[in-house]
Amino acid sequence: MSEQQRSALTPEGRGEHLARLRATTAENPLDVLVVGGGVNGAGAAFDAATRGLSVGLVESHDWASGTSSRSSKLMHGGLRYLQMLDFKLVAEALRERDLLLEHTAPHLVKPIKFVFPFFKKVIDRGFIGSGVMLYDVMQSVGRKRAVPFHRHLLHDKMLEVFPALDGDKAVGALEYYDAQMDDARFVMMLVRSAAQLDASVANYTTVVDYLHEGERVVGARVRDEESGEEFDVRARHVILAGGVWTQDQQELAGADGGLEVLASKGIHVTVARDRIPAVPDTGIITQTEKSVLFIIPWDEYWVIGTTDTPWTEDPRHVGATSDDIDYVLEHANAVLKNDLTREDVIGVYSGLRPLLQPVKKGSDKGSTKVSREHTVMQVEPGLSAIAGGKYTTYRVMAEDVVDFAIKDTEPGRPSLTRSVPVIGAQGYAALVRDKSEISRRLGADEIRVDRLLFRYGSLLTDVLALIDEDPSLATPLEHAPRYLRAEVVYAARAEGARHLADVLERRTRLDYETRDRGVAAADEVAALLAPELGWDETAVRAEVEAYRGYIEARLAGEATASDAEAASRIAAAAEVPGRG
Repeated sequence: MSEQQRSALTPEGRGEHLARLRATTAENPLDVLVVGGGVNGAGAAFDAATRGLSVGLVESHDWASGTSSRSSKLMHGGLRYLQMLDFKLVAEALRERDLLLEHTAPHLVKPIKFVFPFFKKVIDRGFIGSGVMLYDVMQSVGRKRAVPFHRHLLHDKMLEVFPALDGDKAVGALEYYDAQMDDARFVMMLVRSAAQLDASVANYTTVVDYLHEGERVVGARVRDEESGEEFDVRARHVILAGGVWTQDQQELAGADGGLEVLASKGIHVTVARDRIPAVPDTGIITQTEKSVLFIIPWDEYWVIGTTDTPWTEDPRHVGATSDDIDYVLEHANAVLKNDLTREDVIGVYSGLRPLLQPVKKGSDKGSTKVSREHTVMQVEPGLSAIAGGKYTTYRVMAEDVVDFAIKDTEPGRPSLTRSVPVIGAQGYAALVRDKSEISRRLGADEIRVDRLLFRYGSLLTDVLALIDEDPSLATPLEHAPRYLRAEVVYAARAEGARHLADVLERRTRLDYETRDRGVAAADEVAALLAPELGWDETAVRAEVEAYRGYIEARLAGEATASDAEAASRIAAAAEVPGRG
């Protein structure tokens, strides 16, 4: 079996991965078991696998189904953290961003240009200009730049670059570069990268207890949510990468202490691309009283966000309120010439940032004051946890937590993720050079081919092979023509999709790319998944009805005025049949 074949998260392969986890014993444990399939958990599994360790990775839902699929979709240094004097975090993030752009994930991460408007000619140009100058200098120390240097824009040039800005308010701007990615696909590719190196990975596999020998954690008892079977997975080291669920898992392990995590809600809305005229691949960044507002170009629409507010409800049921949506639109309209309205909103998504809590309970400090730097600690002997940090620094976080977990038993196994690319990177440049041939082969324009390359990298050859076998798969989805039918089949055959929502929300992004949140495409997508996943008519109907009910619940939440009301509406409908 080739390495690329080993990486495929097939329906049959999931059973094989579970069998390998089930086969562990006290005499033959895994070296590392990672709990949590977000970016930190997937990154830790990939890191450990590059060291030649035997690795398991389990996730109770789908890969990246929590925070890691609901970000601003940026790989960036975090310009706002310079204001907090968090120079170490910014420098680290910039270094990691450039590594992704130039070597480890050029197929998944691409440069993006931002315009930062000035509203006070002298003060803003001096203050913001000096901050971005420092940001750029930090990118240039000791290495070649991965993106262009910033430049100042006078009023007329600013409007030429971003004509949708309100020229009566903005007196000038600064233009600088960062990078963007598809967060959910990035995590799935990390999981596949770990599987390619023989890690045993299983989504929809829940930790129901932690195994102990004396005071030491020696593994976990897990439940396969597809079959209901429970079994023990033995491991020398367990790494908890639970994000906002960290404290729940620490309590499940019976730990007396551990990391304290604050959940902060961030929401984004999407609007059609033609509502905000601009030069291609150019976005806006501006500061609000609570957070930073991004207006980010993405395919045929804009992603606008975010908020930063404490969330105290069940993290499984996070959702946007009507006030959240109005807040984002209000702050976007503060810089745009033509106001956006609720009718312009195509979709909404929301997630929870897992921030370390350095202050005592009961403090009134807001989540925006909490550091984004990460911490690794031993929760119990044999159980290490990681939390905090930011998406861009996932690789450093993964390296740190694996180093910490194995420091006493495997000190001579360094991380290789600085040099080992994420799957899909090798051969990507050659495919980019062959874009015109791919366009001819598909009968598609360059825009569609660019989309496919950004989703799959060199793995696009696997998708094209499906089309060679069945040319009908080259047909776009009827109600989502941005995607080919082949992409749905590939999601089931190679990307670990187990349910309709996995495809509509994470393998594609129809839940916020279409006004109906993917509901119109649900029947066609379910029909394509059915033979791949062994669904009969009853199962197909259950998947479609569950998704429609879930979207209705989310929309109901978006009409409420409080987090408690939004969570209550969302809790009423499960995304996946049979899951609460």
